[in-house]
Amino acid sequence: MRRSIVHEGAKNLSYEIREIVAVAHQIRDLGQEITWENIGDPIEKGEELAPWIREILHELLDTQKSYGYCDTAGVPDVREFLAHSVSKRGGGVRIGPEDILFFNGIGDAVAKVYGFLKREARVLGPSPAYSTHSSAEAAHSGYSHVTYQLDPYNGWLPDLYDLRNVVKYNDSIAGILLLSPDNPTGAVYPRGILEEMVKIAQEYGLFIIADEIYTHIVYEGYPHLHMSQWIGDVPGFSMRGISKEYPWPGARCGWIEVYNKDKDENFATYVNSLLAAKRLEVCSTTLPQMSIPRVFGDARYPDHLKHRASMFNARAEEAVEAFRGCDAVIVNKPGGAFYLTVMFKDGILNDKQTLPIENPRIRSHIENLVKNVTPDKRFVYYLMGACGIVVVPLTGFQCAHAGFRMTLLETNNDKRAWILKTLRAAIDQYVAS
Repeated sequence: MRRSIVHEGAKNLSYEIREIVAVAHQIRDLGQEITWENIGDPIEKGEELAPWIREILHELLDTQKSYGYCDTAGVPDVREFLAHSVSKRGGGVRIGPEDILFFNGIGDAVAKVYGFLKREARVLGPSPAYSTHSSAEAAHSGYSHVTYQLDPYNGWLPDLYDLRNVVKYNDSIAGILLLSPDNPTGAVYPRGILEEMVKIAQEYGLFIIADEIYTHIVYEGYPHLHMSQWIGDVPGFSMRGISKEYPWPGARCGWIEVYNKDKDENFATYVNSLLAAKRLEVCSTTLPQMSIPRVFGDARYPDHLKHRASMFNARAEEAVEAFRGCDAVIVNKPGGAFYLTVMFKDGILNDKQTLPIENPRIRSHIENLVKNVTPDKRFVYYLMGACGIVVVPLTGFQCAHAGFRMTLLETNNDKRAWILKTLRAAIDQYVAS
């Protein structure tokens, strides 16, 4: 073409969590049975929506308004309900319904949030990084995502010294992103960490984005904190949704809660641009929004959340126990969400290690795939070819550490035990080869 039509950031659009699916399909077509441990879809792994939640959704299908457009920012009484919920949490920060904006899932929100930032304004995010955020931020700027380190030797909590230095010496940083509970590590940040991040934002005039999609999947003994309880007077917004907590990932229903918009005119103008962009789409899907006050407000919902958090906590303990005594890896027990990160210790992996693959066609295909890949992706490919288990390489989360992320979603107890036993045996065999 006479002019290039490719955005400068197009090369940064990468989503390893789903890209590995294409490889898995190739392996499946060659005869290997596949076990999917790559993506956080509870429904795909066998979890069923609670009957009482399904009943609410059935009732909404008989509601005429659920079939029409809603206001651009979202259904008014739903936004009113959510704003009131914020006030009930405590923490001193109040918002109104005008501070809540709905999107078609958090992925849609992420695309808008980074897409309408000035190109030179960067958002500093954690490493390991969740691919949706890191790719969108890098794509908007045209440069690699800028990160601060999460420390695997300190429960994957943020390295605040590193974070402060990156902010101090990079004046393009306009915002800080955090995920708590974190994806992919499951780390839950204590109040002290969050308050230190707020201090850094105050000192350097930054806003904060908190991805709180897993905020109601926090295990016993870990802090249950919403952004409204620690943000103080710093501008920022949290990202929420129903995909992980009902769970209803197919609803594609998420929203942002904006805090302290009145504290900074530039931030307010930016937030208003998100609403203007949403007007071009008319609105987000109506029916899932309408379910929120009925489900969140139901007397059964707190027990629903408590049960699911307890369930994932038990599975996390199973997983950590499965890797106990494995000298090749570091495994921190997550404090929330439903993922487990397994990190290989430095110097463990090399480009000679393999796993035995009986099918010669699969073995040949894997041998071709592992040429010029990262050491952890090499392990992931051999694992897929030998055992059929699909996990995500940790380097796919813009991370310098080698390892992989798996889910804690398998509902079949026997299969989950097989997955953990097989993973442990594969690691032992691979590093010894």
